Amino acid sequence: MSVIHWKVGYEIELLAPRGASRKDLALRLAENAGGGTIAPVFVPQAELVHTDSIQVFENLTLGYDAFDASGSLIARCADDMTLQADLDRSAPPKPGWYRIVGDDARILRLIKRHSDPNDPLETVLLPSAELFGVDLQRFDNGMVRLADGHASITMATHLPGERERPCEIITPPISSVHHERLAALLNPAADMGFTIPAEAALHVHFDAAPLCSAAGFASLVLIFHHFGDQLKALLETNRRCTRLGKWPAQLMALIETPAFAESNWDDARLQLGQLKLTKYVDFNVINMVHATREKHTFEVRILPVEFDVGNIVKSTALLEGLLRAALDPEMKAREIKTNTLGKFVERLQLAPETKQHWLGRIASQPMPILNP
Repeated sequence: MSVIHWKVGYEIELLAPRGASRKDLALRLAENAGGGTIAPVFVPQAELVHTDSIQVFENLTLGYDAFDASGSLIARCADDMTLQADLDRSAPPKPGWYRIVGDDARILRLIKRHSDPNDPLETVLLPSAELFGVDLQRFDNGMVRLADGHASITMATHLPGERERPCEIITPPISSVHHERLAALLNPAADMGFTIPAEAALHVHFDAAPLCSAAGFASLVLIFHHFGDQLKALLETNRRCTRLGKWPAQLMALIETPAFAESNWDDARLQLGQLKLTKYVDFNVINMVHATREKHTFEVRILPVEFDVGNIVKSTALLEGLLRAALDPEMKAREIKTNTLGKFVERLQLAPETKQHWLGRIASQPMPILNP
């Protein structure tokens, strides 16, 4: 069995069967963990829209944290706005499910601090109304709204058809027994009839602390840029998955300058912060550049969702091997650029059975043309 030696968090996108919801999975996970509990939470979500005036709707959607009997977090079961294709948008809203919507993420964060996810739609914005010194506007369709004059601040509205069904399982960081921890999440979901959505992706967040040096970061970016297309073919990235893409050319130009690799990490971050980076790429470094306390990670966004935990662990182990190669002080850029993925995997620090598995997979399928 493949073993992971890195602290890793997972985001696994699933879909509840009709008539069920992500709350039901949170309840099952808590029950399976010695009779734990669940708690509702507001989870920020960005919804891309195609209008001339607003490009993004900011949302606070209802999720549920599942805790074991000792009060430790097992996982969060959250919405994911990218999951759309499998939902019946004409289905009536399910009682008790709603979201808070606005066009400014900063205001939504303030609303979140003053809102209780245990409150019903009708009253959830009352503390925010007092905060802003405005009256709560109520509408016949059940929507409630805060506005400063004619300018809308935020509104709470019933969740549209079947939006209670998407369930992104978000794990806390896992330091050991990754296989067992993942099985405890995915096996109950499979037993309950959860399925894999059309646009599903599995995101793997690697603890970024060991990667925070300019030289290590430069090697990391070069490795995942050079082998990115081959990795997507090898790992069978879901072609219907959205919000993927390449790093900008400016990033590649920066990390290949000798001065960058020789700089200290704080100076490197300042240089990286001047680039127009986004999280919506195959390999997300935003959380490293901005050193977010809640999620200081290197995120791989190209894995497909599957219920076979062994396969997930094998994929994670392969990615971990690539990270360790980036930390190897003997690793040279020329060695990365002149190798195929197969040749590179041969030299990775992987368990023998894991290495054999991936070399066999690489040999059995055609690889795309290498990135320049």
